[in-house]
Order: sequence, then structure tokens, then C-alpha cells
Amino acid sequence: MKSKIYLGLLFLCCLTQLNVMSQVPGSSKTKIDSAKTTSKEAPVLKDSARIAIEAMPRRAAMKSLMLPGLGQIYNKRWWKVPLVYGGFIGIGLVFEFNHRNYQIFLKEAQFRELNPQKTQNPLYAGYTNEGIIQIKDAYRRDRDLSVLAGLGFYAITIIDAYVDAKFFRFDISDELSLKVQPSVDQFPVHAAVFSPVVGLKLKLSL
Repeated sequence: MKSKIYLGLLFLCCLTQLNVMSQVPGSSKTKIDSAKTTSKEAPVLKDSARIAIEAMPRRAAMKSLMLPGLGQIYNKRWWKVPLVYGGFIGIGLVFEFNHRNYQIFLKEAQFRELNPQKTQNPLYAGYTNEGIIQIKDAYRRDRDLSVLAGLGFYAITIIDAYVDAKFFRFDISDELSLKVQPSVDQFPVHAAVFSPVVGLKLKLSL
């Protein structure tokens, strides 16, 4: 009778141990999975100052897109505004010059086509018909290039406003320095012989 009781208790102990061993790995895995989930779902918090600084490049580019020079004013780079409008005025003058001369030679070429052996403007009497057409085409090409130059300059003003606002976050204090100074290095000539070589050394201090 006692042997049966001992066998029963031994059997119950084995079952209990197996049950505990089967539950422990599952519980640890559940803890690891929950830790991974909470770490992935943790939001990155940003303060209002950082959000405002990160939005500055986009706002500067949009303002410069709406009106040339407005992005530079937003970045407090007032001295760039005359450069912006000076560039547009210069490109506009180049466009007007080429367009005006193109119209003059175009009318001369059309007149000569309708009236052979005649010249509308006595100033161009020494030019051949082929020469008039070539000059007309040259002025038209330069006029079209001035339009492309204006669009390119417009894009440059937008990029300048964006980059200028982007660099607002970088440290440009006096503690940053780049120094160039002479140096003497030792280069091996033979196994135990070193020869001094004079050169320049760059030193960046942060």
C-alpha cells in the first residue's frame, strides 16, 4: 500500500515539473515580444522649437516661390534682395535687346522675301539675304536663352532660400576653425633610416 502511495506521489511530481518546464519558455517569449512591441510603438517626441526650425526650409522655399526675394527676407538676409532683383533686371534687359533686334531683322527678311532686290532699311543694304536670316536667327536664339536663364535664376533663388534656412541649425560660432600650418614628418628611406619631409598640415578645431 505504501509503495502505491509513493508511486502516485512520484508521478504527480513528474507531471508538475513537466508542466512548469513547458510554461516557462512561453512566458519569457511573451515578455520579449511585448518588450519589442512597446519599443517599436514608442513615439518620438519633438518640442515646438525643433518643429519650427525643421519647418523653416520649406517655408522659405515656398515664400521665394511665391515672390522672388521673399524667402531671403524670411531668412533675414536682406542684403540678398537687391542681388535677386538686380539679376532679374539684367536678364530682362538682355531679353528686351535680343527681342527688339530680332523683330527688326525679321521685318527686313520678310520685306526682302516679298520684294526681291530691294532693301527696307538702308543701313542693311550691304547685307545679303542669307546674312539677314542668320542674324535674325542668332537674336532669336539669344532671346530664348535669356528666357531659360531667367527660369534658372528663379530656381536658384528658391534653392538659395531653402539652403540658407537649412544651415540655420548649424553652429557657425568662433569656436569652429580650420588652420593650415607647416609640419615636418619622418618617412622611412631604409630599414632604420628616416628622412624628414616638409609639408602642410590641416587642423580642424570643433
